[in-house]
Amino acid sequence: MLEMDHHHHGIESDMSNSLPPEVEEGNIEYKLKLVNPTESRLEHLITQMKWRLEEGEGEAIYEIGVEDNGLLAGLTKPELDKSMETLQTMALRLGASTSILRERTIDAEGGENPRHALEILVRKVPEDQQFIDLRLAVLGNVDAGKSTLLGVLTQGELDNGRGRARLNLFRHLHEIQSGRTSSISHEILGFNGKGEIINYSESRTVEEICENSTKLITLIDLAGHHKYLKTTIFGLTGYAPDFAMLVVSANTGLAGTTKEHLGFTLALKVPVFVVVTKIDKCRRFVLERTVSQLEKILKSPGCKKVPLRIKSDDDAITAATNFDSDTITPIFTVSSVTGKHLDLLTKFLNVLPPMKNVQEREKLKQHHTEYQIDCMFSVPGVGTVVGGTIHRGSIKEGEALQLGPLEDGSFTKVYVKSVYRNRLPCRLIQAGQTATVALNNVKREVLRKGMVLLSPEVQPSVCYQFEADVFLLFHTNKITIGFETTLYVGSVCQICRIEKIYQKDSIRTSEKAQVLFKFIKQPEHITVGSKLLFRQGVTKGMGEVIKIYSILDDNSNTSTDETENRMFVDKQNS
Repeated sequence: MLEMDHHHHGIESDMSNSLPPEVEEGNIEYKLKLVNPTESRLEHLITQMKWRLEEGEGEAIYEIGVEDNGLLAGLTKPELDKSMETLQTMALRLGASTSILRERTIDAEGGENPRHALEILVRKVPEDQQFIDLRLAVLGNVDAGKSTLLGVLTQGELDNGRGRARLNLFRHLHEIQSGRTSSISHEILGFNGKGEIINYSESRTVEEICENSTKLITLIDLAGHHKYLKTTIFGLTGYAPDFAMLVVSANTGLAGTTKEHLGFTLALKVPVFVVVTKIDKCRRFVLERTVSQLEKILKSPGCKKVPLRIKSDDDAITAATNFDSDTITPIFTVSSVTGKHLDLLTKFLNVLPPMKNVQEREKLKQHHTEYQIDCMFSVPGVGTVVGGTIHRGSIKEGEALQLGPLEDGSFTKVYVKSVYRNRLPCRLIQAGQTATVALNNVKREVLRKGMVLLSPEVQPSVCYQFEADVFLLFHTNKITIGFETTLYVGSVCQICRIEKIYQKDSIRTSEKAQVLFKFIKQPEHITVGSKLLFRQGVTKGMGEVIKIYSILDDNSNTSTDETENRMFVDKQNS
């Protein structure tokens, strides 16, 4: 059991003897004591635990020795042991596991018989999935030590200070030679019911990690180099991560693309936490300078965050349980060589709650299917396989779906041959999961990034033109009608022209506007409410799709002009 020091920092110091009052929703339950409950009371407690677990998508936190109004009353040692016993019985009935996060000692006035309070994590994997699944995007400037940190987390061995740990992550020969990541690589990190890390150490395979974990974090390592910014943006829009981890090197501070990466996460509303690496390589004042520089930026009006330095297990748990409020940004300082504070980071990842609550997820599962394609393969003996994320609905083997949009905006019928998730075959995938799907009745040549698989009964929203609210982050002068830029929406990436700017003639840096965009090459499937980013050279902007002019609604009157227009464009191009 972990013994905590009694000097609590951070959030708890202001209210040493109480927590905020308990709320009905959410996954945190206060219990003063659970000593010898009757059978009917136990049933009631078990039902209550089930509810808390459902609220937290398979994770609940029990505070024992705490009254409902948040007062830390504490229990004597025998009462505490009895209560733990009852809690374990409850968990056992539900097939859940328990692990102690932290223990607090409350001193009595006379110093006699100190009383204790416990915080316990109860974890149970929901029936319909093998593990609790989170996606974490890893960002940071080139050479900040991202790949090394991931190597250490997923391989379980420390770095030798010359980049040995990261070699396990590289995919392309040129990455090994230059030591830079250009593609987006996926690594997984598992935690079992007791909160122990399950990774590639002891030469486990991916399949073994999936089988032994109750919580799985997919680490999406995005490229840090400026040259690969496009890949990074795609990782953030296309893979829809739940969280982002911004890696900053202690000795270089906020260099190069770090600020842009931070900007992108804010623009796409992805909750972010910061990890300062290489603290073994710099003197203390340099580290201090880097961290305060970070705090200053996070507090600035552009970010409006509350930075929180993580110095103890206590801080790590407090940060993880409060991370879903948009305001907190935890800052970790770690070394991949000496291993200092890495345990705080893994503890934080273990307790991190999923962001979407159950109701939202359930709603998405009931929708018609929408699966976004990020990558394509031809697998010998299997045929065409696509990889991507399912945003709505569910897909099972043998189902008929429509695939598109093709060059002319139409959709074609395909059949699902098999579904794989984390390299393991599964019967069914549901909203929010990443998976690969093998398709019948389709040629590899037809496929491209940005296509979608939809239920047969859905009317796709395919368009050349759409309206968006945009915010221009940076441009050297002003943008006027006819400006062309590369636009990213989800996994769609295409050059667009601004056809119209409403209520003004031009847009300058940090101005908002409503514009009409037009795809230049071919129509795309996009949905209202999607976030978008656009960039051209140094110009950068972000926004949201607000209206779509679907080409399938009124084919009669637009198609002829469209075709002529397109022939004219093709002539010019050729």
